[in-house]
Amino acid sequence: MALSLSNQREVQYGAAFALALVGDYARSTALADDLEDRFREDTSVRFSYLPVIRATVALKQSDPLKAIELLQISAPYDSGTQRSSIHGLFGALYPVYVRGEAYLAARRGVEAVGEFQKILDHRGIVISDPVGAVARLELARAYILSGDNGRAGQAYRDFLVLWKDADPDIPILKQARAEFSKLK
Repeated sequence: MALSLSNQREVQYGAAFALALVGDYARSTALADDLEDRFREDTSVRFSYLPVIRATVALKQSDPLKAIELLQISAPYDSGTQRSSIHGLFGALYPVYVRGEAYLAARRGVEAVGEFQKILDHRGIVISDPVGAVARLELARAYILSGDNGRAGQAYRDFLVLWKDADPDIPILKQARAEFSKLK
């Protein structure tokens, strides 16, 4: 694991985020707390990394409103480039992405559309980060939730075109195809 090689801030952020995604909330929170202790004055840590980690934990624990609240502090910095995203690594627009996920979970489709559209409007910031590709699928889901099936269909098509050469057995791709077929 990367943490056995380094406790550098971006390594720790990536690990904490991944642990939150897979449900290891205790380790994710411990890493976030350590980041907060060691980098109290660091802009990326305070306004991006910590809110994203903590909001992801809240979201995974079925508390999307808390996740939205935790990410409010990030909003003024949404288009900024955190250290983790320099040279196309990871982390760019994660507050926007997680906020979009939280709006979806809270069944607030219009707000979710706005968040995922921000990512697509700023593709040069996310470069090759997976959130740039997955935002298309989440945008389709947000359009469905907001009652705009026409735009949802286009967003699904955009996602499927982008993933046309992907392994057909990838779960997210299979799920997107199934959702799109129900829309027709």
